[in-house]
Amino acid sequence: MTQQSNHPQPRCAVIILNWNGSRLLRRYLPSVSANTGAVGRVIVADNGSSDDSLRVLRSEFPRVEVWAFPENYGFAGGYNRALSRALEQGYEYTVLLNSDVETPAGWLEPLVSFLDTHPEVGAVQPKILSDEHRDTFEYAGASGGFLDKHGYPYCRGRIFGTCEKDHGQYDDPIQVFWATGAALTVRTRAYADAGGLDEDFFAHMEEVDRCWRVQRQGWQLWAVPQSVVYHLGGGSLPAGNPRKTYLNFRNNLLLLHKNLPDSTRRRKLFVRRLLDTVAWAKFVATFDWKNAAAVFRAHRHFSRMRKRYTAHPDVDLLDSRADCDILVDYYLRGRRTF
Repeated sequence: MTQQSNHPQPRCAVIILNWNGSRLLRRYLPSVSANTGAVGRVIVADNGSSDDSLRVLRSEFPRVEVWAFPENYGFAGGYNRALSRALEQGYEYTVLLNSDVETPAGWLEPLVSFLDTHPEVGAVQPKILSDEHRDTFEYAGASGGFLDKHGYPYCRGRIFGTCEKDHGQYDDPIQVFWATGAALTVRTRAYADAGGLDEDFFAHMEEVDRCWRVQRQGWQLWAVPQSVVYHLGGGSLPAGNPRKTYLNFRNNLLLLHKNLPDSTRRRKLFVRRLLDTVAWAKFVATFDWKNAAAVFRAHRHFSRMRKRYTAHPDVDLLDSRADCDILVDYYLRGRRTF
């Protein structure tokens, strides 16, 4: 089913991927629909929901376009299908927007304007604040993402589980290593040329992998804090969920294996697997058997999946840009800010 709009097509498709999220649609879609403005069209791509999502969209949001998929393709697969359709329909830009994001008035224009005036930039993200604590950065992206020397992701405004208060300290636009998939605005053609999101990831860190590949094609990624959105977070899998632990550990290993060159890949993966063993031991020591099992299963499955990826880049973007060790900074030096 496709629910169409009769209005002229704007330049930007704002696509919300939904799966059994009627509660979140009722809470957050009104702000997106009201505040996106003439530059964007709001589209809900439904990932085979079995709840009342489609009925809610038809009855309560008749002006929102709906693309209904027959099954749940995951975050990566769902967005790849949606972006392919956006490209076919001629949208210059596409926003990947989580279903648990509130957008205030004027949120989209700074992102589109930045892409218009910076042709070297392939994707941008806004400043992400917590919907529940609006003076605090949100975990998934904050004010721009980076990777440390071991491949651990962190942000301006968030290191591990510590999120800073927002005092305007990260309000300058900055080039980043990765931009969050919670509110990611991309050049639709550049997204397609980079191969989209890797569906082997299913969910979690697939946007970091894509950002890494986009950079290898010569594009830059930027955070544009002049745009602000509010993210609930944990809408699909809450922190501490063993499924989330499994995906994060497995996908971080896949991320490094795919994107590191032969000259550094084996050494860095060896170090990461040692560090993951420490994390596993911590779960065991606290009798968290489900998460300990998730880490073990993640490494076992990574060992199988790595064989699918035989082509590796020649340049180590991580070595050229990452000179920090957030494990040492956070746990030994007590550093809690970017």
